[in-house]
Amino acid sequence: MSLIVKKYGGTSVASLDHIRRVACSVASARDNGEQVIIVVSAMGGETDRLLQLSAEITPIPSEREQDALLSTGEQACAALMAITLESIGQRAKSFTGIQLPLVTDNKHTKARILELPTDLLRKTFETGFIPVIAGFQGVSEDGSITTLGRGGSDTTAVALAAALKADCCEIYTDVDGVYTADPNVCPRARHINIISYPEMLELAGLGAKVMHVRAVELAQKYQVPLVVKSSFNGERQTWIINEEDVMENYIIKGVTLEKNVSKISLIRIPDRPGIAYKILSPLADAAINVDMIIQNVSIDGYTDLTFTIPTTDLNKATDLINQVAREIDALEVQAANNIVKISAVGIGIKTNPGVAAQMFKALAAENINIEMISTSEYRISCVIEEKYGELAVRAVHHSFGLDHNKETSDQE
Repeated sequence: MSLIVKKYGGTSVASLDHIRRVACSVASARDNGEQVIIVVSAMGGETDRLLQLSAEITPIPSEREQDALLSTGEQACAALMAITLESIGQRAKSFTGIQLPLVTDNKHTKARILELPTDLLRKTFETGFIPVIAGFQGVSEDGSITTLGRGGSDTTAVALAAALKADCCEIYTDVDGVYTADPNVCPRARHINIISYPEMLELAGLGAKVMHVRAVELAQKYQVPLVVKSSFNGERQTWIINEEDVMENYIIKGVTLEKNVSKISLIRIPDRPGIAYKILSPLADAAINVDMIIQNVSIDGYTDLTFTIPTTDLNKATDLINQVAREIDALEVQAANNIVKISAVGIGIKTNPGVAAQMFKALAAENINIEMISTSEYRISCVIEEKYGELAVRAVHHSFGLDHNKETSDQE
C-alpha cells in the first residue's frame, strides 16, 4: 500500500464546497488502496483577512502574536476537513503543529523545522484514521506557536513526506503544474511536464508561485518525489525530479518576474575590511534575506554598497541599516521599491556560453535598462524598473524560444 502526502492550497479549500470536493477525492484514493495524509492551508483569503485585522490595530505587530493569529486559519481548515471526511464515512483526525509536534527554531514568521516525530501520525493512519495536518505552523522549543512563512504548508507537506518516507508528495493548487512563465503575464507560456530540483528551486525562489522554495530544498535534500497537480480539472501535472533524470532539451526552462523586491543603498561608506559584515549582519540576525549585492570601486577610501531584499522586510531593514549608517558615518541611505527582478532559469546555463548576452539583447531591444545583475550556474537575474516587468518577461521568454508554438520533448 503506497503512502501519499497530499497538500491542498488555499484555493483548493476556499469554501465548504471545495472542501467537500477534496474530501471525496481523498476518499476515492483510500478506496484505491492508498494510505493518505492530508496537509491543508488556510481557506483562500483567510490569512490576508487575519493580517488586515492585525494591521488595523498596529502596522508592526509582535511577530510572536502574529504567528499565533495566523496559525488559526490552517487549524480551522484542518478541523473542517476532518469533519467533512467523517461526514462521508471516512475516519479522520486533525492535528496542529503543536500536537504533532513539528518543532522549529524561534524565528517567528520564518521559522525553520528542527524536528518532526512521526509516532503519533503512524499510530493514526495505522489504526485506520486519515491524519489531516494544519500546514504552515509549528512550535518552538519554548512552546510558542511559530509559522514557516507564506506558502509554508508546502514545506510542512514535504517535511512529513521525508520523515515518513512517503512514496510521493502531491501538491494540489489552482494550476495544473509549472509553466515556463506566469500565463497571466505571458499568454504563450508552455506547460512543463518534468523539471529538475535545482531548476524548480530557482524558479520558486525567484517569484514563481507554484511551490514554496524551502519545500523544494527539503524535497531535494531528502529525495522526496514531488508532483504538482490541479485540484479542479485536467490530467496535466509537473513532476519535480533529479537533474540527471531530465533529458537535455531547452537551455532555459523558465522566466520569472519577482515583484517583492526592494533595494537599499549606502552612499559613501568607508572601504575597509569588516564594513560589509557590519552592514549585513544585523539583517541576518533579523532573518532578512539579502539577495543581490553590488559594491562600487573605491574612490578616496570610500565606496557605495547596494543590495536587494524582499519588500515585505523593507521597513524593518531600513531601520536597521539607518542605525548602522550612523555608526560607520555613511553619507546617506537610499531605499527604493519601484523595481522588479526578472530571471531566466535552466540547467543549460552552466554549459552554454552566450545565454546572458542573449537575455541582455532581448532587454535592450525593448529599451529596458538593467540596474543590477546576478548569476548562478542555473539562473541569470536582472533588476529593472517595475513598469517594464511584464514586457521584459515576454521579451526574454520569446528570445529563448519558449513560446508554446514550438514543440519539445517534455513541454507541450
